[in-house]
Amino acid sequence: MTEQPTFEPPQAGIDPADGRGALLRASTPSHPHGADDTDTPSYAPGAGALPVQARAGETPPAGSGTTTPTPGTTTSSGMDNNPAGPGPEHSQPASAEPDTHRPRPVPEGIPVQPGAEPVDGSDGGQERRSGRGLAPGRPTPMRRDGDRLRFVGAATRRIARGLDLDEIVMGLCRATVPTFSDAILVYLRDPLPVGDERPVGPLVLRLRRTDRIPQERDLEDGILPVPVPDPSELGTIGTELCEVQPGSALAEVLRGVRPVFTDTPAARAALPELLGDNSEFVVSSGQRAILAPLRGRRRVIGAALFLRRPDRIPFDPDDLLVAAQLATHSALGIDKAVLYGREAYIADELQRAMLPETLPRPTGVRLASRYLPAAETARVGGDWYDAIPLPGSRVALVVGDVMGHSMTSAAIMGQLRTTALTLAGLDLPPQEVLHHLDEQAQRLGTDRMATCLYAVYDPVAHRITVANAGHPPPVLLHLGGRAEVLRVPPGAPIGVGGVDFEAVELDAPAGATLLLYTDGLVESRLRDVWTGIEQLREKLAATAQLTGPDHPPPLEALCDEVLDMLGPGDRDDDIALLAARFDGIAPSDVAYWYLEPEEMAPGRARRLARQALSRWGLEELSDSMELLVSEVVTNAVRYATRPITLRLLRTDVLRCEVGDDVPQLPRLRQARATDEGGRGLYLVNRLARRWGATRLSTGKVVWFELNRT
Repeated sequence: MTEQPTFEPPQAGIDPADGRGALLRASTPSHPHGADDTDTPSYAPGAGALPVQARAGETPPAGSGTTTPTPGTTTSSGMDNNPAGPGPEHSQPASAEPDTHRPRPVPEGIPVQPGAEPVDGSDGGQERRSGRGLAPGRPTPMRRDGDRLRFVGAATRRIARGLDLDEIVMGLCRATVPTFSDAILVYLRDPLPVGDERPVGPLVLRLRRTDRIPQERDLEDGILPVPVPDPSELGTIGTELCEVQPGSALAEVLRGVRPVFTDTPAARAALPELLGDNSEFVVSSGQRAILAPLRGRRRVIGAALFLRRPDRIPFDPDDLLVAAQLATHSALGIDKAVLYGREAYIADELQRAMLPETLPRPTGVRLASRYLPAAETARVGGDWYDAIPLPGSRVALVVGDVMGHSMTSAAIMGQLRTTALTLAGLDLPPQEVLHHLDEQAQRLGTDRMATCLYAVYDPVAHRITVANAGHPPPVLLHLGGRAEVLRVPPGAPIGVGGVDFEAVELDAPAGATLLLYTDGLVESRLRDVWTGIEQLREKLAATAQLTGPDHPPPLEALCDEVLDMLGPGDRDDDIALLAARFDGIAPSDVAYWYLEPEEMAPGRARRLARQALSRWGLEELSDSMELLVSEVVTNAVRYATRPITLRLLRTDVLRCEVGDDVPQLPRLRQARATDEGGRGLYLVNRLARRWGATRLSTGKVVWFELNRT
């Protein structure tokens, strides 16, 4: 709200440069001693001006109320002063010695608004400044322009502090109740338009929030009960949803944008549409309610209804300016919150969509993961993790970190993760995967830097192969409770270029847990990365001691315990955490053979499979297994030139893998009635629980699974 300054003409005998002139007022109400209004000038009520005393040798200014009239002069009533007559009480002659200690101005009295008489005879300003509670029904409104300016300034600051929609609406309610109104109803468009989005449906207002004065008010001298209106008044005013009909009275009021009193004809016709049957209380109350449309940057997005009870003094025209300011700041803040919420939602969805929705359940390993953003206000980052099933029941474990916390970092992370998924599908060695990731990062730009750790776990061999590109080393927690930091080549970050990556093969005993993480877990402003790694190792060892040497800690609980090591000030970066519990596959549950690519290979494969199932006590699956093994091996023999591999794995399911040296993947097709072949994969698809084919660097593997029960 913009206030225009009011200029008054200088009074006679007052130097405009004199600071005391600011205390003078030109209005002349009745004399405090009961003299006639035209006899002696006085002061405006509430002006708070002290009597201006005359300096030595000067003529006191008119209207001071404390000066001795000069003989021969004329008063404001036009009557000549009697030089011999007695002067006003407490007056001093002009020739008197000036007072060297002039009194300070007393606090200004706040003028009583029309219709509000003092309850206890005390001055309203003294009561306000003393903080004493008012009698029931006694208002505490803004009584001067300065009060309104201070209130609007404080209210807009409170509204502007909010970032989301609820904070802004709550700030509007808390700032206006009870200072400006006894109750407030805030309606917002449903749904709220975002930015340049143009609504296509009808204008529907939903009651977003209401607020009212509490049942009791806590004052200095105790609890003062406040009269509570009937439920038919403030308690139940307003409907949940209101559809604004085009051309209706409510639509016209909202289109006008300016706040209006509810006793105006336009608002009187619009309130029944907004409030329903409860509008009679507001309409019959005169200027005790203000309807303020909320207009954002492009369109009306809601309305606010400010209410005062019948025992309060009504609103005055200046309060419309206050309501306009509150509505404008609230609407712009709501627009800002909606835009911010949409951007945060997009950023969060982008980040979450680029992370795996669920982790796979590969054979011989259990997985758990965690992801924490750097902060709620910066939820986009470049950290990612992945678990990719590979041929031969192996699994690739990946964790990476792109530098930065922007949308660009998240986009680069998505591209690198997609590249890693593609390379893993080719069954390349870990060092080759990092090499191709490095080339991809250089194609994306010269400043695209990332760290990555790629590991492949083989549950049959109980071995793990790890390659590193500038990432913190993994930590292996053994079954006995010992935690060790694996010695892997550090390597250079992805994007540097011209660097050769090296892989190392390590033991992965059954019951051990491998922990892959990003540097946000171990590095912060309070500690360096190696100190954090040592703290992580100690935390894992201490957690393992709780479950004993023969039982590893549960994976989910272990991840939570690891994140608990973060203290205040440790959340400087995103955190990606991937934990893998190595169960492995026992040698007694694996059967492996080589078959020459000849006509007798399918028959031999059926016999070997039947013998293995008999040894495992799964004779009931022999018929299905023999049929499917025969079909898959027959397809391999038709094109293979090198020995074929046949492997059976007994885990929670029965898995069969057939490998050959032909890179072309088989394709499921519908055979015609006259075709002699082409039905092998159709049978596999119908009888197997799952099946698939994966290309290897030396050929391919076709696999299928059967349920054991």
